[in-house]
Amino acid sequence: MKRVHLFFLLLIFWAVWTASGCNPDDPDPPKDELISGEYAPQSVTLTVPNWMPQPLIPADNPLTEEGIELGRRLFYDPILSSDSTQSCASCHRQEKAFTDGLAVSTGVRGLPGRRSAMALDNLSFHAREFFWDGRSPSLEAQALVPVEDPLEMNETWPNVLEKLRRHPDYPRRFRAAFGIEKKSEITKELAAKAIAQFERTLVSANSRYDRVIWLNDGWYTDAEERGRQLFFFEEAQSLNHPGCSHCHFAPTFGNNAFTTYANNGLDNVSNLDAFADKGRGEVTGNRFDNGKFRVVSLRNIELTAPYMHDGRFQTLEQVLDNYSIGGHGVENEDVNILPFTLSAQDKQDLIAFLKTLTDPSFINNPKFSDPFK
Repeated sequence: MKRVHLFFLLLIFWAVWTASGCNPDDPDPPKDELISGEYAPQSVTLTVPNWMPQPLIPADNPLTEEGIELGRRLFYDPILSSDSTQSCASCHRQEKAFTDGLAVSTGVRGLPGRRSAMALDNLSFHAREFFWDGRSPSLEAQALVPVEDPLEMNETWPNVLEKLRRHPDYPRRFRAAFGIEKKSEITKELAAKAIAQFERTLVSANSRYDRVIWLNDGWYTDAEERGRQLFFFEEAQSLNHPGCSHCHFAPTFGNNAFTTYANNGLDNVSNLDAFADKGRGEVTGNRFDNGKFRVVSLRNIELTAPYMHDGRFQTLEQVLDNYSIGGHGVENEDVNILPFTLSAQDKQDLIAFLKTLTDPSFINNPKFSDPFK
């Protein structure tokens, strides 16, 4: 009898084992694939000239050689887009100070974006509120957005992660940068951290202005010096003056550290609710912020045409002509938007000074260039 009971028990065990797929002849069930390679990140200290602000590096995303290089590759790799035709660099080209020379960029679906691609220089001096309207609280958060924007890369992060996990090189680089052990641990947050690390290294502080003013290396021409004095309000005899440095002050020539937004008098609207693009107001919900946009840096301004958040001006001459009008009296226009008159010589002198903010070493730095070329 005992033998009969034992036989039936073995029969039941075999049936359950077979039903569960645990046949000894079957291959092992799929496992999360491990990533080979060591994790020994090399820390990087971002050194900047002593006349520039100190870089603002978040504690949870320190710079490493491995993280920066991974971010550089992701920045230039069209793998992030739905059809593998566009990368971050498609709209942020090094030779144009990481803009693209267009009023608005076109995404993978052939549709135009809403606003002009912003320059990416000196982001390490800016800790919060990215994009023209400041809607992203950090550089890491900003890096997540273009991938899923239907007007930009039109992809999903789950698809991107699947592509990165299957890639022959990226898993090893993610492990080297962040110490992960399995391909499933590649996340969009780590990808964004890497891109942010690379973008924080894009420091521009070697313009002619820097060399003349801070290093006492050479001299300005007469035209450049007259333009400098106009820019910094040094020859003002009245309020009839451009006053550029009220909003764009040295050494960054923007308000990066303070994240200032302004209505700079571009649009003649009937009321605060009539702006076609409400800018900062879309983020805050405060109608007094409608029509306000980030006050951006003027470094490398010679290279970043067309100008303004919508790229409406093709030349610096057009920009000065617009500012000379003094706005349109809209309720929330910046108090510094006042009419002024520049002679033809004044205008050319001012533009000559602005061109001294161009940094040739920045647009030719091989560390910022496409690693796939």
